[in-house]
Amino acid sequence: MDTHDKIGNLMSKQKLVIFGVGEIAELANWYFENDSNYETVGFVVDRDYLKHDSLFGKPVRPFEEMTEHFPTESHTAFVAIGYSGLNAVRADKVATVKALGYALASMVSSKATVLTQHPIGENCFIFEDNTIQPFVKIGANVIMWSGNHIGHHSVIHDHTFITSHVVVSGGVEIGEKCFLGVNSTIRDHVKIGEKCLISAGALILSDCEAEGVYSVKGTERSRIPSSRLRSI
Repeated sequence: MDTHDKIGNLMSKQKLVIFGVGEIAELANWYFENDSNYETVGFVVDRDYLKHDSLFGKPVRPFEEMTEHFPTESHTAFVAIGYSGLNAVRADKVATVKALGYALASMVSSKATVLTQHPIGENCFIFEDNTIQPFVKIGANVIMWSGNHIGHHSVIHDHTFITSHVVVSGGVEIGEKCFLGVNSTIRDHVKIGEKCLISAGALILSDCEAEGVYSVKGTERSRIPSSRLRSI
């Protein structure tokens, strides 16, 4: 790529402002900067949480002054918050940012396998090594960490957080504001009600009512210390 092409690419990048300054915001900045047509130009956070005036050399401004520093007509926004309150905090902030008039960007890794013909919703964050099969529908404000399988004809509703190495079989429907833990598995054609928490390693074989918590017991420490295991 010659210098002219590099300058052209820089000029064509859209200006992005990220809400948040935590680890997810740092990751969002990295992915958008390295694998998208967006350029992060700044961060915002609620005034009560404003500790520093810059991050990665870019300004951090109070959310209450967002439109003043980053006008809606020239900037796109991304809300980078985790699953606090079963995703309710992120959902509320997305609604507030939209009400200010911002368009919301989504980050879909170029290293994800996306075969569905349906458009992915706004403010989604889909990491590398996700496999999204044909006919899958993904709503708005969905976070999918790396290495998941989303089977054909499944529906992931708004504001859901899927961690890593989750298997969602074909024809599954996952309600709004759910959390799926690492290595959980959902059988085909199961319906998960809204605000369900599926723990790490859980195996779901039938429908789950709304606001259910489905957990498995973690591995316990053996009463025999490792120093007494002679076969290792």
